[in-house]
Amino acid sequence: MNKDQVKGVAKDVAGKVQEQAGKLVGSKEQQIKGLSIQISGKVQKGVGDVEQSVEDFYKIESGSASPTGDSI
Repeated sequence: MNKDQVKGVAKDVAGKVQEQAGKLVGSKEQQIKGLSIQISGKVQKGVGDVEQSVEDFYKIESGSASPTGDSI
């Protein structure tokens, strides 16, 4: 996992916590903020996933790793 993937998952979890806290106290504003943070986290994780895929592709193409992850 790269930094964007980790940070994205962390934001998603934090957003879920904030959304649930908003539900508990009856705050629509906190629920919306939580959902917003979740979306931001999912987008950041998606960026990290793409970065990881590109990095993995170039490792395979350059011959530094095989598709199974074993060194060639």
